[in-house]
Amino acid sequence: MPALPALGPDDVLAVPVGSGATLPTWLIRSGPVPVVDPDFLAGALADTGNTGKPATQTLVPIAGRRPRSILAVGIGEATLPDVRSYVAAAVRRGQALAEHGARRLVLPLDSAAAPAGADEVRAAVEAALLAGYRFRDTSTPHPRRLDAVTVVAADADDPAVIAAARTGQVAAEAVAWARDLVNTPGNVKNPAWLADAATARLADLPHVTVTVLGPDELRSGGFGGVLAVGGGSATPPRVLVVRYRHPAAGDGHPVLVGKGITFDTGGISIKTNAGMREMKTDMAGGAAVLATVDAVARLELPVAVTVVVPAAENAVSGGSYRPSDVVTHVGGRTTEVLNTDAEGRMVLADGLAYGRLELGASVLVDVATLTGAMKVALGAKTAGLYATTDGLAEALRTAAAHAGEPLWRMPLAQEHGDLLRSSVADANNAPGNPGGTTAALFLRPFAGELPWAHLDVAGPARAGSDDGELVKGGTGFGARTLLRWLEAGAPVDPPATVVD
Repeated sequence: MPALPALGPDDVLAVPVGSGATLPTWLIRSGPVPVVDPDFLAGALADTGNTGKPATQTLVPIAGRRPRSILAVGIGEATLPDVRSYVAAAVRRGQALAEHGARRLVLPLDSAAAPAGADEVRAAVEAALLAGYRFRDTSTPHPRRLDAVTVVAADADDPAVIAAARTGQVAAEAVAWARDLVNTPGNVKNPAWLADAATARLADLPHVTVTVLGPDELRSGGFGGVLAVGGGSATPPRVLVVRYRHPAAGDGHPVLVGKGITFDTGGISIKTNAGMREMKTDMAGGAAVLATVDAVARLELPVAVTVVVPAAENAVSGGSYRPSDVVTHVGGRTTEVLNTDAEGRMVLADGLAYGRLELGASVLVDVATLTGAMKVALGAKTAGLYATTDGLAEALRTAAAHAGEPLWRMPLAQEHGDLLRSSVADANNAPGNPGGTTAALFLRPFAGELPWAHLDVAGPARAGSDDGELVKGGTGFGARTLLRWLEAGAPVDPPATVVD
């Protein structure tokens, strides 16, 4: 039974309601006097139709007693997704109650369905911090927020649970930083700003080295894609290289490449006004990989990993690259430009080739808001996963399932390879539909023979409204998946099979 903290008049107590409106035994048996009359609470649940379906809510004011309110929230069968939904719903309602005097949300995790272990505690801490996230840049007073959320579990003294809570906090804080980077408006955010923000946050962390490649280094290094895309902007491009190597790291060296287009007008192939409004978020892939290395370093994981973020603003001017241009990338491969709005793959190509040829990568993973086609195919909550090996694909899918970031593996169908042909270059950058697959096929040669995965996060990198632990705007999608993958040792081999 969890030991509830002393409840005060400014506290809200959340109660996890299991399937069938079952109440946790600790609520009924907590001391000689129950926290609340279980028959009274059961009647309130019946009156509101709350049968324990995840995230269903019932608010029960407690007049003249402590705490000030009971917030009954469905937790279903207490699976990890159910726990995330329960916590997010409770935190969101708790923040609303804060505007009316509530100061703390007490959030027990042990339900009638199942006790909470390390996995549930980590998921709960992540969800609590992420559901309560807000990005505000206004001159009007901000609404009052909760002072604290107290997560309660019966096994809270278990070292594994304590470690899980800390890991969840570090992961969520890193994702919140990614959201801040994504949500910063384009009149503030440019490649130099992004480089400065990453340097300020990461450079002093243990075992971290931050290098920023400016225009001169990009020219000498052959970063033709980055220079072409960034050529039309008054703020020149940068490439951020963040290296983390723990003294106990093994031989593997994953390199994570994140698309860092700080604003995307489409260039000369200009977007419509409506299509441009969200383009401050087009560096969400870069933010996700930066958040990943941030969490890895703060947790001091015994791994080596390098993050590469090619950062550019795709703008319109006399210096913009043009349809029909031929661009030479790192390593010498060439691209015929058919559409300047297919700019993400141009900068990722340089980043992948640089990771393979210059950084000694053992495996490559890129993350990008790359194609509208992926959003059409999979909707706004699921990312597309392309991978050259089954082992890498399965490892990332497993990590994503634990992180609560859904991935769906897509086919690297070679039958569409002919669409990339060009009469003047090695490939063209706008081969057409199926757009997500042809974009992945464009990128594949830059990874060479290394194991490679591509996450197209065009849908889930942005949220159109608050939903569970997601908050309208940038989501930081991908960072928790990559962190889980690195925690597992960044596996790329097929999982072991057991033959009966």
